[in-house]
This record gives sequence, structure tokens and C-alpha cells, in this order.
Amino acid sequence: MITVFTPTYNRAHLLGKLYESLCRQASRDFEWLIVDDGSTDNSRELIDAYREEGVIPISYYRQENKGKHCAINYGIQFAKGELFFIVDSDDVITPDAIAIVNEYYAAIKGDERFCGVCGLKAYFSGEKVGGESDYDVLDCNSFDFRLKYHIAGDMAEVFRTQVLINYPFPEFEGEKYCAESTVYNRMANDGYIMRYFYKKIYLCDYLPDGLSRQSVKLRVNSPRTACLHYKECIDFSVPYLYKIKSAINYWRFRPCVPEGQSVAKLSWRWCVFMPLGYAMHFKDLIDLK
Repeated sequence: MITVFTPTYNRAHLLGKLYESLCRQASRDFEWLIVDDGSTDNSRELIDAYREEGVIPISYYRQENKGKHCAINYGIQFAKGELFFIVDSDDVITPDAIAIVNEYYAAIKGDERFCGVCGLKAYFSGEKVGGESDYDVLDCNSFDFRLKYHIAGDMAEVFRTQVLINYPFPEFEGEKYCAESTVYNRMANDGYIMRYFYKKIYLCDYLPDGLSRQSVKLRVNSPRTACLHYKECIDFSVPYLYKIKSAINYWRFRPCVPEGQSVAKLSWRWCVFMPLGYAMHFKDLIDLK
């Protein structure tokens, strides 16, 4: 069974579309697990109404507002599925998504090298997020997928639940954002690969208040998490240009860490990129005013 996991925050006006897409699934081999990240709207009442309909199994949990990554850390302990499919509250999945995931997972289920399977995200227009690519199936880690095969855009990752449990997102008090690639990179560094298949199973649109549109602002407000992410990128076995970009971004967000708070530290040799990082930091401050 697959756990479709949805973290939500004040998205009662959007949850109906996701619920309808789940009810339309050709395969019912899934549960819907929701973690409410401290909503103040009528999300709970709406989800209670969905549960009473009894069309699909739904579990609902609530936490204080901490951010999506903390909701994943909290929610995964309640997952009953062998696979964990994160679907945001403002998105939907195609009617055959669960069946397709099961099909591709069945082919690699017994191979412990795989941390999961991954399909495509597309806009509601049908265009692949990040632009179209040319592959049928790829078995590789997330570094190679991005840096060797140069595939761009968000993807629809579906992880083995027991693997993801072993890679919790880092949590810093007061910081509500962590790039999901932080965890995916750690898996890749430890040798895990994923089966990437070229089928669109996830439909999305980037809302003005969504995570993708607010990327810089979110990292400015979660600087210790951002610095840890970029520090780890430098430590991994990746191309040197990727390390340079990570060092620049580290120094871009390092000035945002409040005085007296601990932060991941870089080796002295990466200080050469501090001026460029600080220049980007000051540009961010201007752009975010």
C-alpha cells in the first residue's frame, strides 16, 4: 500500500481538488495521511467531512506551525504504506498515478539499492515542470539525475517509507523551511538510487504563496538550515562547479544567522567565495523589501 502524504496549512479552499483526484484513482491501494501544520481555517472540519464519506481511508494529525519538513518528520511515523508519496495540498495526481507507481515499484521491490521510484510533475497544461526530457527509465542517484543527465524541474518522488524514516529532515527551532533535496542528497551520498520513469503522474501549479515562488525569502528566514544544506553539498562527491555554487550560496545566507546561534562551518579555503555570497545577500535584502 502507498501512503499519500499531504502537509497542509490554511488550504481548505484547495484541498477539495486533491481529494477528488484521490477518489478518482483506478487503484485504491493507498491511504491518505494528512498533517495539519497549525491551520486556522476550516481544514479540520472539511477533512472530517471527507472521512465520513468513507470513499478512501483518511488519517488526520495536527501539529503547531513548524513547516512542511517538520510535518513530514512528524507524519511519517503514522504511515501504514510501504511507499510514501508526498503530494502538496494545492496539487493533484492523475487518475492512474497510484497504479503506475505500483507498476514501477513492483519491478525493483526486492532490490535494496533503491530508495523508491519517481515520476514526472507537470503543469495543468500538460507541460513537464522544468521542460521535457528524453528518457524512458533511468536508474541512478539524485546527483547523477541532476548533474550528469541534466534533468531540470521538480519531480514526483515516491520513497520507501522505511528508508525515508532513516533520513529525517534537520530541524532548527524557529526555522520553517528545509529544501527537500537536503534529504535526497544524503540518500544519494549513502549509495541509494531511484528508478526514474517518464510518465506524468502529478499535476501542479505554483501559487504566489507557494514554496517555490518564495525560495529566497524562505532561506533568508531559515538560514541555519540553508547553511547546513550548502555545507553538505560541498562535502559530497559532486562536480567542483557545484561545490563553488554551494559555497557562494552558503555565504549568501550565512549573514542571516542571528548572532550567538550555532551554524554549520565551512573549511577556510571556501572563504574565497565570501565576497560574492555577501554581494548576493545584500541584493536579496533589496529585492525582498
